[in-house]
Amino acid sequence: MKKLVKLSLFLYSLLLTVTAAADDKVIGIGFQKGSGLLSVLKAQGTLEKSLSAQQLKVKWIEFPAGPQLLEALHAGNVDFGLTGAPPPIFAQAAGVDLLYVGAEPASPSAEAIVVAKDSPLKTVAQLRGKKVAFQKGSSSNLLVLAALRKAGLSMQDIQPVYLAPADARAAFVSGSIDAWVIWDPYLAAVQHSLPVRVLADHQGLLSANSFYDASRRLAEKSPAALNIILNQLAQTGAWARANPQLLAGIIAPQLGLPPSVIETWQARSRYGVVPVSADIAARQQEIADLFYQNKLIPKPVNIRQQVWLWNPK
Repeated sequence: MKKLVKLSLFLYSLLLTVTAAADDKVIGIGFQKGSGLLSVLKAQGTLEKSLSAQQLKVKWIEFPAGPQLLEALHAGNVDFGLTGAPPPIFAQAAGVDLLYVGAEPASPSAEAIVVAKDSPLKTVAQLRGKKVAFQKGSSSNLLVLAALRKAGLSMQDIQPVYLAPADARAAFVSGSIDAWVIWDPYLAAVQHSLPVRVLADHQGLLSANSFYDASRRLAEKSPAALNIILNQLAQTGAWARANPQLLAGIIAPQLGLPPSVIETWQARSRYGVVPVSADIAARQQEIADLFYQNKLIPKPVNIRQQVWLWNPK
């Protein structure tokens, strides 16, 4: 019996080893459909070719927003993805061991607080006591906080309604919320399909980058692969800037949106992945400190300790 138990344990251990080895050959990449360069990279299929030299494969996993993507990274189901500035801060505060490995420039008008066109609300200050919907822990969470601060208000002055984009749109259409804080392409879609008005965007507020986040496992076990991914994204970004019409042609079928919506979105988007410099890390730290001061995260976080330095080609 003891021999059988030992044999079973040995076989189980061997199975775990083989499974781990198999997983090490697959890089999970989280993306939001039609959003950002990762969607373009997925459609073009070039990353798979670049990583094949490392005997690595890619598994693409779709998410509705950054917080859900980073939950998957924490669970080990994803190794890499793009989010706005707040999701990695919330994730760090929750104990997720992520790394900031690259950044995209801020796009100040690609996200906004919107109200119905006939709404009596004309300024952010008038949101006091109102129901404002946004994805908790997302870039929209930052926009709400920064806009309220500029208007002399705080999160305690509004009624936050935490909803993912699809549910928030339904609530907005039904009139059960007073304002919706949302990013592109959802923003462009609602601007083209409903009579809405922008109360505020990131113009004049705290500048926020988007970030490529990676698991420590990927950075430690496959740093060459991580460099390949980022260099490929840099090349894709240069292509996107030079070919806006071709870019729209790739994105439109993914989202099923009219060309006019895609054009609105892309006109205010900026592409150009760069390493996380000291200045970028300092801005992200300012955002993290703002969230902590407003008791939106349970503890302070250190951004620079989580930065992985990428050396572009």
